[in-house]
Amino acid sequence: MTSLKRTPLFPSHVALGAKMVDFAGWDLPLMYPTGVVAEHLATRHRAGLFDVSHMGRFVVRGPGALEFLQRVLSNNVAALEVGQAHYTFIPTQTGGAIDDAYLYRFFPDEYLLVVNAANRKKDWAYLQEQLAAHPPGPPAGAWPEAPAEAPAGSWVAPADPAEPAVFPVTLEDHTSALAMLSLQGPLSREIVSGLLTEGTLPEPRRNELSVVHIGPARVLLGRTGYTGEPLCFELFLPAERAASVWDRLVEKGAVPCGLGARDTLRLEAGLPLYGNELGNDPESREIPVLSSPLAQFAVSFSPVKGDYTGRAALLRQQEAYRRILNADFSLIADLPRIARPVAVTGRGVARAGAPVTRAGRPAGWVTSGTMVPYWHMTGEKLESRPGDDYGLRSICLALLDSDIREDDEVTIEVRGRAVPAVVVPYHLRSDAPPYARPIVYRPPEPEMVIPPLDARREVGALLRETIANHRWRQRECINLIPSEMTPSPLVRLVSVGDPAFRYAEHRRLEAFDEADIFYYQGTGFIDEVEQALEREMRRFLGAAEVETRLISGQMANMALFSALVDYLNRWNRKGEPRRLQMVMNNHIGKGGHLSAQPMGALKDYVAVDARTDRPAVVNFPVLPGDQYRIDVAGTLDLIDQYRPQLIILGKSMVLYKEPVADIRRFVDEQGLDTVIMYDMAHVLGLVGPHFQQPFSEGADFVTGSTHKTFFGTQRGVIGTRYRERDEEYELWETVRRRTFPGSVSNHHLGTMLGLLVATYEMNAFKDAYQPAVIANAKAFAAALDAAGVQVAGDPAIGYTETHQVIVEVGYGQGPALAERLEANNIICNYQAAPDEESFTAAGALRLGVAEMTRFGMGPEDFGVLAGLLAAVVLEDRPVKAEVRDFRRRFLNLRYCFGEEEFPEALRELHELL
Repeated sequence: MTSLKRTPLFPSHVALGAKMVDFAGWDLPLMYPTGVVAEHLATRHRAGLFDVSHMGRFVVRGPGALEFLQRVLSNNVAALEVGQAHYTFIPTQTGGAIDDAYLYRFFPDEYLLVVNAANRKKDWAYLQEQLAAHPPGPPAGAWPEAPAEAPAGSWVAPADPAEPAVFPVTLEDHTSALAMLSLQGPLSREIVSGLLTEGTLPEPRRNELSVVHIGPARVLLGRTGYTGEPLCFELFLPAERAASVWDRLVEKGAVPCGLGARDTLRLEAGLPLYGNELGNDPESREIPVLSSPLAQFAVSFSPVKGDYTGRAALLRQQEAYRRILNADFSLIADLPRIARPVAVTGRGVARAGAPVTRAGRPAGWVTSGTMVPYWHMTGEKLESRPGDDYGLRSICLALLDSDIREDDEVTIEVRGRAVPAVVVPYHLRSDAPPYARPIVYRPPEPEMVIPPLDARREVGALLRETIANHRWRQRECINLIPSEMTPSPLVRLVSVGDPAFRYAEHRRLEAFDEADIFYYQGTGFIDEVEQALEREMRRFLGAAEVETRLISGQMANMALFSALVDYLNRWNRKGEPRRLQMVMNNHIGKGGHLSAQPMGALKDYVAVDARTDRPAVVNFPVLPGDQYRIDVAGTLDLIDQYRPQLIILGKSMVLYKEPVADIRRFVDEQGLDTVIMYDMAHVLGLVGPHFQQPFSEGADFVTGSTHKTFFGTQRGVIGTRYRERDEEYELWETVRRRTFPGSVSNHHLGTMLGLLVATYEMNAFKDAYQPAVIANAKAFAAALDAAGVQVAGDPAIGYTETHQVIVEVGYGQGPALAERLEANNIICNYQAAPDEESFTAAGALRLGVAEMTRFGMGPEDFGVLAGLLAAVVLEDRPVKAEVRDFRRRFLNLRYCFGEEEFPEALRELHELL
């Protein structure tokens, strides 16, 4: 009779022929008959299914749970919203790890802490000890009553009313009652979603959670895992339901995998294992938590978190780590070694405990190592994916002296032999879903010698290629990229005139009664151009003031963000500037502009929220049934809760009008000091009664690109409703200063002149152009739908209110189909839909009708185009010749001034150029 514990899936493992082993007192599958290599490769190519029910699962609930967990864990528990998880440590007072763990918050009133199986009893005893020694107190002003069935020792009533009560904490071990499965790999999303009978997948970001049903089983579902796979799920469910859910996952294509593959996968991903990279080193010394680079995401020093076990030691380690990254080793005693990925370049397999030397001197130890399989990838760039062949490579993790750097060569002792190896940045990359991609070390290539060239011959070849490209794009292709536009011939011609080679820096000075003072001579003409451009752009936007010197939409956003920060700090010129304390925006995964994201132009201007340890950004909620549309009611609730200083409307995947008026009304009613900005980059050319009038609806600022639906040159613009009499006009003056000298010097005078001509054209033709664009988009969407292509958006309004049409072509199929369409002379771009993880896994195509509308296409023509596009997407039928012939009907731009209207001036201009 075995004394080993068994998971609810033990009979399933035996039935599948698994080799069972003792692991931390559990009878678990090491591997199945196919072996570790096959299981590893199956996870990377398809989906591996792991029984991880041996992991410890503690449920912590009660009013004192947050305070208790903040004190005993290293990460900021207050940062977890319902539906989120994060990696954390149970630290020692001296900065080591009792264990590493994952904390989940599926429900408002409880937390699920997953710990390592080998440490479960130790962790449980420690947490119980800490709870008894330091019972959590109540939040300020709270005096709860003891619950009727408070667990013994979890509640301490005050002996004196002046003494604070102790909030109850219930700590329960659910390891036996709650099974845990791990489904990892590129097909895991498809497998799980195909089994859901209730609920939806978590948001397509790591550490997001949801509660679902698979048949009768309620499943707590998290986008977490221990394999390095970008598509990964862990399932928590009642133990009695585990076998049936396991069987259904296997039926759908999941490959059962054992402990062996789990270890090789986590090693390849560079993930630490307690007892190897964490705990004690081979000399029995405590390994500092921050020796594991992944710990940077699991340790918080937020003031919201306050003091906690090990904080002082961890803070010293963090400062040491910061200095080490800058080659300053003055605090190396606080972090003497760091766990690094190492590729073995000689013959041999590195094993845990093997000594590592550098230049003949001891440098550390291998902590984990073996021979790991990897798929040879086929295809290039976005088309790369696992092929049919695989290789083996010797890799390891090693705890090395902290002054060892990436690319340093080291030596590993393997069976008494010195085997060469090199420190590498990683063995695997997971940032291009749906596949994790192996990064195989290759020695640096010798520096390439550039041979001398015949410059005249090269220029001649370049000119021929330029002409061929122009002819192909302008006469043979149909361009549906919504962020592109061909300017009129007149705009293109004036853009290459003399101003294209000149400077005209200037600024308004109070000493000269706010007159613009130019720093260069010969600028009288440009002065007139700028004044005319501002006048015409004000007319178009309905703005009080306009800044036109920006040379891109992204730069326009950066200038405005910079001005806001400067304006908010106008009374504190000697102190460190405070950043924007809270911003609301459209998340990039829901179609938001890159420049409005913390990863984009917003990065240097938004504060870090002390509560969440993340940039102080809250995203617009979207409607569950139509994730391209903002949930207005939910938005107003969030504005009331977070009171953002800046609200950024606008998207790059934009089907609908933005709720400017609703937000303006609410902000004013609540008396909030909030700036409302509308980044209209994609829809700037649609401003007006046919689409939106941002300033009359309540926007404070409009930014945008001038070369998308607005058919000008590639530049940017900022407009505002503020007038000189307004108190906020000082903010506008700050925008002017942050444009020049803050953002630009030479502001590309040639394209400014071209933009003035385009703005004259826009004001002259917008009342015909704008409704034609919107009508064509609706007709195109309807025709695509009729052809069998899946069109996103609301069919009740014709799917779109803008120039864009979005079609869904299947998860991960967007890049390949965009390539196939280009081969057939239809140019568009792939895009990740709101429920997809990344542009590399894009399942949508973003189509725009503005440019081809200007080339004369109407609703019936877009119906023809829909048929051609559907033939490529649905049938893979070649239509290149048909597209080329079709495009030849649409070669002349409309909604612009013709060259025949200015024959003498253009003749002279051609002669001068």
